[in-house]
Amino acid sequence: MNQKFEPHNSIIVFDGTCKLCNSSVNFIIERDHKNIFKFAHMQTNIGQQILVTYNISNDNIDTFLLVKNGEAFIKSDAALAITKELKSPWNHLIILRIIPRPIRNYLYSLIARNRYKWFGKQEYCMTPTPELQDKFLT
Repeated sequence: MNQKFEPHNSIIVFDGTCKLCNSSVNFIIERDHKNIFKFAHMQTNIGQQILVTYNISNDNIDTFLLVKNGEAFIKSDAALAITKELKSPWNHLIILRIIPRPIRNYLYSLIARNRYKWFGKQEYCMTPTPELQDKFLT
């Protein structure tokens, strides 16, 4: 752990207390056959540094952030950019880009606003297993 933030890496910054977000991270890890993603909780110093670097306010944040090759993606754009890198059949979800961004982001925001109510909240950020520690930035 304790890796440095490198903007050329593919880094996913997520809400570490959100059960849906943690489940999504586990889903991504299991299907990241290229082993390209690193992860950071929004609640960590490095997570905050990345948010600040890309001018993402963490006030009432209802998204996660993907940094890929120095470019920041949020909401449905981030989700689709991630799925593009996953094992088949998940990588085929990229076709959902044909849906206009305002519609995709509306649906994304609806789920994000209700994520604690629908899926729950954890008191503490997830702690990676020793096998996964190198995937998490702290």
